[in-house]
Amino acid sequence: MKLAVIVHKAEEGGYWAEVPAIPGCATQGDTFEELLGNLYEAVEGCLSVNLQDIPVSANDRLMEIAV
Repeated sequence: MKLAVIVHKAEEGGYWAEVPAIPGCATQGDTFEELLGNLYEAVEGCLSVNLQDIPVSANDRLMEIAV
């Protein structure tokens, strides 16, 4: 899966970025390298789902897919 990311230079120094395809998904970093690492964590966090909140019966199949 490829996601477009908009990277901004922060006025106070460093960078911040947002992922338009995932509303509310944004992060920051003091360096560009730190920002990139934080982006992966932010996207993973924004897309994660707590399965305890979703009822799954014995007839359901739980799967993970990569896109």
